[in-house]
Amino acid sequence: VGFQKILTLTYVDKLIDDVHKEFRDKYRNEFQQKGTLGLLNGTFDFKDDFMRLLRDAEESSKVRAPTVMKTFEQSLKSQKTVKCMIETRGEKPKEKVKNKKNKGSKKEGTEAVAAPGKASAGDKQPSAAGDREELTKDEILQKNREEFFKRHMKAGEKSSKSPKPEAQKEKGKKPRVWDLGNSNAKVLDYSNSATNGSAEACPVEEFDPDTALGDRNRERGRLYDLEYESDDEAEEEKVIQNPSKPSAKKGGLGGMFGMLKGLVGSKSLTREDMDPVLEKMKDHLIAKNVAAEIAVQLCESVAKKLEGKVMGTFTTVTSTVKQALQEALVQILQPQRRVDVLRDVMDAQRHRRPYVVTFCGVNGVGKSTNLAKISFWLIENGFSVLIAACDTFRAGAVEQLRTHTRRLNALHPPESHGGRTMVQLYEKGYGKDAAGIAMEAISYARNQGFDVVLVDTAGRMQDNAPLMTALAKLIAVNAPDLVLFVGEALVGNEAVDQLVKFNKALADHSMAQTPRLIDGIVLTKFDTIDDKVGAAISMTYITSKPIVFVGTGQTYCDLRSLNAKAVVAALMKA
Repeated sequence: VGFQKILTLTYVDKLIDDVHKEFRDKYRNEFQQKGTLGLLNGTFDFKDDFMRLLRDAEESSKVRAPTVMKTFEQSLKSQKTVKCMIETRGEKPKEKVKNKKNKGSKKEGTEAVAAPGKASAGDKQPSAAGDREELTKDEILQKNREEFFKRHMKAGEKSSKSPKPEAQKEKGKKPRVWDLGNSNAKVLDYSNSATNGSAEACPVEEFDPDTALGDRNRERGRLYDLEYESDDEAEEEKVIQNPSKPSAKKGGLGGMFGMLKGLVGSKSLTREDMDPVLEKMKDHLIAKNVAAEIAVQLCESVAKKLEGKVMGTFTTVTSTVKQALQEALVQILQPQRRVDVLRDVMDAQRHRRPYVVTFCGVNGVGKSTNLAKISFWLIENGFSVLIAACDTFRAGAVEQLRTHTRRLNALHPPESHGGRTMVQLYEKGYGKDAAGIAMEAISYARNQGFDVVLVDTAGRMQDNAPLMTALAKLIAVNAPDLVLFVGEALVGNEAVDQLVKFNKALADHSMAQTPRLIDGIVLTKFDTIDDKVGAAISMTYITSKPIVFVGTGQTYCDLRSLNAKAVVAALMKA
């Protein structure tokens, strides 16, 4: 009874009813005479009766009368007339018309349906009696239970449908009101048009400087080198002979022979000697986020450089290849042309013109954020900055730069610089020509005496030909002093594709005979990659351009210059 899903018994309901009746009839008089004391003190020997009822129920479930087919007179079809079965064109069936009645008449319909049901039950008493004689008691009980559940299900549906008209009275979507938000839309509207380059457009904002500056003990205006704290791990491959120590510490003669086993004494290196080591080095570089194509080229260049070289007596192939690869990586990260922004800005000051820097890159790499960091660094070195909002496509791009301008003015108010506003925003809104806005901003900076113009451009994918054409036009028309490609340190093989296609687009769409290409790189999100610094190698190797700035955090002070040895140390770490 308790586990009907495990063992299905058709006679359970019948057995319970029979046991109930038998027990009641057998002990009815005893209950009435003795009362409650009879229940406590009496003995009820019902085991034999129960076993008898169980056997009867099991036998009755096995023996079933064969079902007899109903006659035509007993069926519902015999009561229909020919007239009601004919359908004429243009008329809808009566059942469908009934279904389209109002909800108010549903109750009447259910009552009307219930009444004929009762009448039909009365009319068909002979046939129903005949059916019940043909069906077993178990089947009759099952039918009764199904009818009972159907009636209750219909009642539940009616009760659930009843409150719907009240819910439909209130139409339309209500705006959500957040606990910490502001329901006043005017307070949240920051899209008021601002006067180009005016200080009134960017009022001073009060906020906690610690959240924007981070380290308060830093040296003002200094661009710190990128640091990497490497663990002093003993190199297993490099073996150094120490004559003061006895060979017994190595395990006698066996230890000495084991130490000398991998050494190459006064022998020139061959490609077969280096291949296993180079294969491991290639996999290591790829695991550190170096582009696969560049990792192969680096290993090939190291192999060509070392092939035929005579080794020292106590030097392994692994240590020699590793040392040569480290030197190659440091040389890649230190290109011949070094970009000194402060020196170039002072040179532009002597010629009484603004120094123009254009930022470009794909979507979401942090162009606007790192532009604000570079602005802060320039202001701390005493240069005034005009930010040109040439990202006229992305929603919120102008407002983002406006917020940075307010905060930078709060950190460096005009009172601290002899009444001179150190940073201003030049913007023309959205949907305008970016090249035209940049040209106007440069002209405005020249007239107002700004030292540096930082041009922010919209992010674009390297495969989007129309947007790449617009970027090439902006650079060709305005001829900036420095074109910086902003790339994130999280990319691997994609870094090569981005830089190659950006340079190719600038060359193809430029109208000049010597097209202007990317001059330097800003590597962002460097604090998110731990020791997987391979993107720095990929970017500098493919363009031979230096990494000018490295973004390492969320505050204005989180800007670093590249330290090649620190990057190589992180790259070679096991």
